[in-house]
Amino acid sequence: MMQQQTILVTGVAGYWGARVAQRLLAESGLHVIGIDATPPQELPEGLDFVQADIRNPLMTELLKAERVDTVCHLAFSDSRRRNEANFDLNVMGAMKVFGAAAQAGVRKIVYRSSTAVYGALPQNPAYLSETHPLHGSKQYGYTRYMVEIEEFCNGFRSQQPDLIITSLRFANIVGETAVTPLTTLLRGKVAPVLLGFDPMMQVIHEDDVIEALLHAIRHDAPGAFNVAAPGLMPLTRILALTGVLPVPVLHPLAYWGVQNVRGRFSPARLLPFDPDYLRYRWVADTRKMETELGFTPQYSMEETLRAFATFKRARHTTADDDDALELDKERLRHTLERRQRQRARREQQKEAAQ
Repeated sequence: MMQQQTILVTGVAGYWGARVAQRLLAESGLHVIGIDATPPQELPEGLDFVQADIRNPLMTELLKAERVDTVCHLAFSDSRRRNEANFDLNVMGAMKVFGAAAQAGVRKIVYRSSTAVYGALPQNPAYLSETHPLHGSKQYGYTRYMVEIEEFCNGFRSQQPDLIITSLRFANIVGETAVTPLTTLLRGKVAPVLLGFDPMMQVIHEDDVIEALLHAIRHDAPGAFNVAAPGLMPLTRILALTGVLPVPVLHPLAYWGVQNVRGRFSPARLLPFDPDYLRYRWVADTRKMETELGFTPQYSMEETLRAFATFKRARHTTADDDDALELDKERLRHTLERRQRQRARREQQKEAAQ
């Protein structure tokens, strides 16, 4: 009889951990363990929940006792503030999880990262490959933590050559329920931009984030991978598609705001990004995602943004409004177009395999 595969998901009380765990529970032949310091608001049926901090020194014993095959590390605080509590949870927490996995003989670790780790710099090439140095922002804790975890992971890989470590560096995540720097910028009616700058940007649909994590769990693909939807757009086009009016801010004022967050007026409070990310290009090369990881996002960049725009309009439309049916038609039309493209892609893959 084949032994049941055990997958442990950290941060299962959080948004990403909960969604990945729920999807894994729908698959047969898997034992899914979820771990978090606090219980999920709704415990999914079938989830083997363990309430514990990931920094607990007994993590190694847990992984050994449960014979965990794969760890999907999603315990991460997205706070922009850099303080000791967040540093310990994010960076030290990842170190503890990785170390415990190696000692327990875990076969694979999958974790979520960001293309923001490359940094937004004037000398950036047109496309940033996975081997590009990591110069992510030091102003915002979220990016700084990601960079420090990635740097630790690079050294850890060389020390543990038998452990498969997959880092998925996602572009700007956009979706109805995801809370990310870009969705924070797009949810309102207006958004600050840097006067005279309009950088090209990438996005990824929140559903494709889940699909990519699941794909990496199912398939062995060691290394780092940039993950983004097909397509590029300038920031002003992104704002236009999602119904946001750009409000230009002099960039010296924006940078001053970052350094003076306690001031009476602080543009930094309005910018969910370090200003550099709204000034310079930080576009990732996704060829490795397609060729080595074998993953293709289902949503294009334009579909992702139009779906978000439809969601925004629907929030302000009651069931009795004349626009409600039109919004529903628009949403269904986008779904039909996406499914048609998916079927065509599957047919092409089937023909190529023959």
